[in-house]
Amino acid sequence: MMAATPMLAGDKADDAYPFPLVDLHVHTTNQFGIDQIMKIAKERNVKFGIVEHPAVWAIKDDADLKKYIDNLRKYPVFVGLQPMTPNWAGNFSPEILKQLDYVLMDPQTIPLENGEFQRIYELTTYVEDTEEFMERYMAHSLNILDTEPINIFGWPLFLPVCIARDYYALWTEKRMQQLVTAAKARNIAIEINDMAHTPHEKFILMAKEAGLKFTFGSDARNSNAGRLGYCKAIAKRCNLKAEDFYIPGSKG
Repeated sequence: MMAATPMLAGDKADDAYPFPLVDLHVHTTNQFGIDQIMKIAKERNVKFGIVEHPAVWAIKDDADLKKYIDNLRKYPVFVGLQPMTPNWAGNFSPEILKQLDYVLMDPQTIPLENGEFQRIYELTTYVEDTEEFMERYMAHSLNILDTEPINIFGWPLFLPVCIARDYYALWTEKRMQQLVTAAKARNIAIEINDMAHTPHEKFILMAKEAGLKFTFGSDARNSNAGRLGYCKAIAKRCNLKAEDFYIPGSKG
């Protein structure tokens, strides 16, 4: 999962920011193609990582994944995957997975006992028992960090809209430390997510103190790609430097 990719200007710190401007969480669509992304990369001096979901409706097998990788290798971007559900890697051979630059996974799709999933990014998500939800959410997050073959933990500390007002009460020091400890055990980088505006300063400083690396992610499917307003502001506030960031294919 770490094929070497040439580094461009966006991989390095510049005069304005002491860290690399690399957005590793961008999706292509029929209306927002790779040529548009390359134009934005030049205009904003940002390098991009493109991700797609391994799923029956997107990339379902080795043939799909190989085609996806080969198409993107024509461009100066990192090539990644964004799995949504556990045990996704069983649908692909280790050999083809090694051709990826990175894998980013978030915990927003929580398995339920009946075999269905709770998709907490949906605005209609309803949480009846907040503490019960947080226990399941934490268990799912820790399972991802403990077992899934990933490089980046995406959308950290995101909460469904219906309970988001209790963010600071629900994300206790104990819970945040559990996530940091699990990520550190496997050196999984933490995404600073521009869409969700998570995680907050305290968590970033906890992760930084533990020696974790960070990435920026817009999760954009449009011209918001590479803007990274929240990412840049919170990274500056936390005094993050180039050495605090994970760049696919690099050492450390």
